[in-house]
Amino acid sequence: MTAPPRGGARPGKRSSPARSSAEAGAETGGVPIAARLPVARLALDLQPAHLDRPYDYLVPASMDGEAQPGVRVKARFGRQEVAGFVVARLAESDHDGRLVPLKRVVSPEQVLTPHVLRLCRAVAARYGGTLADVLRLAVPPRHARVEREAAAAASASETPSASKAPSGGQEEDAENGVGPEGGEDGPAGNWSTDPGGTGTSAWAPYEGGEAFLRRVLGGAAPRAVWSALPGADDTIPASGSGTGVPVPRWATAVAAAVTACVAGGRGALVVVPDGRDVARVRAALDAAGILAGAGGHVRLIADDGPAPRYRAYLAALRGEAGVVVGTRAAMFAPVQDLGLVVLWGDGEETLCEPHAPYPHARDVLAIRAEQAGAAFLLGAPGRTVQAQGMLASGWARELAPARAMLRAHTPRVRALTSVELARDGAAAAARLPSVAWRAARDALRHGPVLVQVPRGGYLPVVACSRCRTAARCATCHGPLGLPRADASPQCTWCGRMAGGWSCTECGWTGLRSVRVGSARTAEELGRAFTGVPVRLSAASAPTGVLDTVPGEPALVVATPGAEPVASGGYAAVLLLDAAVMSGGTHLAAGTEALGRWLAAAALARPDGQVLLVGDGAPGPSQALVRWDPGGFAARELEERTALGLPPAVRVAAVTGDRDAVGAVVERVGLTGQNVLGPVEVEDPSPAPARRGPDPGTGGRARQAATPELLDVVRPVRTVLRVPLDQGDELARRLRASMAVRSARRERGSARIRLDPEEML
Repeated sequence: MTAPPRGGARPGKRSSPARSSAEAGAETGGVPIAARLPVARLALDLQPAHLDRPYDYLVPASMDGEAQPGVRVKARFGRQEVAGFVVARLAESDHDGRLVPLKRVVSPEQVLTPHVLRLCRAVAARYGGTLADVLRLAVPPRHARVEREAAAAASASETPSASKAPSGGQEEDAENGVGPEGGEDGPAGNWSTDPGGTGTSAWAPYEGGEAFLRRVLGGAAPRAVWSALPGADDTIPASGSGTGVPVPRWATAVAAAVTACVAGGRGALVVVPDGRDVARVRAALDAAGILAGAGGHVRLIADDGPAPRYRAYLAALRGEAGVVVGTRAAMFAPVQDLGLVVLWGDGEETLCEPHAPYPHARDVLAIRAEQAGAAFLLGAPGRTVQAQGMLASGWARELAPARAMLRAHTPRVRALTSVELARDGAAAAARLPSVAWRAARDALRHGPVLVQVPRGGYLPVVACSRCRTAARCATCHGPLGLPRADASPQCTWCGRMAGGWSCTECGWTGLRSVRVGSARTAEELGRAFTGVPVRLSAASAPTGVLDTVPGEPALVVATPGAEPVASGGYAAVLLLDAAVMSGGTHLAAGTEALGRWLAAAALARPDGQVLLVGDGAPGPSQALVRWDPGGFAARELEERTALGLPPAVRVAAVTGDRDAVGAVVERVGLTGQNVLGPVEVEDPSPAPARRGPDPGTGGRARQAATPELLDVVRPVRTVLRVPLDQGDELARRLRASMAVRSARRERGSARIRLDPEEML
């Protein structure tokens, strides 16, 4: 075990005999030490992997009352002052050496609960990361003003004037569905005597749906993978106003499940891909009687900023809110007495953390459900192969509507491939064939029409109009695009303009479109359907992403994930560029395309129609026509199992400099077919060349412009794969190898990632 730098706190040596705190820390510089439990065990925020371990410090008597498990502290480590958390108070330390006292307590707020700490350790072990990395994701940064506000509110609630009569408080809690026990006259009693009421009606169409809710209500921990019915419920009144918002049917079902959990006296956690879905779930919770605020639900989103996020975190920590609804940032929320975790849309990339150790919300919530003994509910418009793997292993059960019920709620779906449109002659190659144009025209007489486009922007990818060579930036070799019709070509990587561009193959200066974005599509549809309003919903649009649109005739052009909900549903849905959507090279290209198509098609009316335009991949196209994401995911899982691909196996990617990657992989000890590579990988930010940087243009620019003239160090990747039952051991070995690399200060760069998204 490598010792830390001189002058820092020493880690406890588990092999050494225990010593009393008085013997271990007699020299404290005259600082009086706490008489009871004088040793504090800390988890320090240290980046090097070989320093990922607990450290023991002495607790000064002045900090005895505040230095409790879960609080933030500062401690001297070597020559620096390091932040950390107290994870335990001990009577003795098993470190054979001198202990130093804590520097200071940052805040007496115990923000790291034992349950969250246990979860963070499990996530770090699963993904081969350090506890410090996971704690940065789990506990939001401190906001002193928010802590003072919360402390003032707590003091005010403890005064006699603010206190409530016991009976009145219990009655109010019962009305809000947050009573501690849910007795015969409380919410639990109402639910058990009204199985057909509004609370369970959202789950009546699903086989086993009401049984799932009854088990959640009774305090059990069922696990389910759920295929939601398409469509939106009638307009639900927004809380505190006379207006209303259309809410997707899945959000109403989630609210019903949360209501059952709260009625049983436990808390719930709901994680969704983005802020629009958070708003929809909150609107459904308001309609179900679980209102925002004290005793109800709270929103936890990182995009809200430090103060609102920390305020929501403290509300859950102190039990002021029994339900937390949020995005990826909420998966570690300290919900008290957790009884249900819900994840919607697990195939969305926003649910995968982009920072080390790159955990996915699906795995984090599954681990959390097991540790807390809570129910687990995973739903999505489609179905990922990982969710199908939960069903195949028996870890979860399927909740799906009967086939007759599904047919009654789904619109008619047609796949307009080139084979079906062959009779149209040359018109079959048009981006919007005549069949789709007539369908949109007829549907506009009855309501809005949704047009889904895979890419945002105007012309995101262009090429030479003569030889069809892709147009690339002369500086960084990124793809060129047109942001507007009258604009010059611009690099989509570095943003540089390419006004004097000419083809490197034939010298031609003309450009043609390769990919058409949502803005250009809206412009073309506006010309084709004169007099019809065109609304654009995309992150790159001037109006941004729309949440809802009225039920009046209009064309709504949206990118995947930005489709607004229409009042009464869409009369028709056009899914353009099917080949682009399903033509990816990664393993999940088919299931991702099907999920995005189903998410858009689910917004259509039951008597409407959905047209898939283009030659999409046969598998997801046929699954869309049959509305069978489960069957498609099951076939994908069978194929991956036969080929030894994830999730049938556990994989890890080691990426970086060739020598560094080789050293890390060698220490892991895998050989043969378990090691794939190394191979060179694309890097959107090219690595510096071996030669020195050019002062005039910069090292990156010069290397990218003339790669044949420089000895470029390109990153490589090696893939390791093992059977599922050896996945934890692989993570442990990779973690140990990275610790050795850190301790030896090996040259080069290397990073590990278990379950990389491109391989799932």
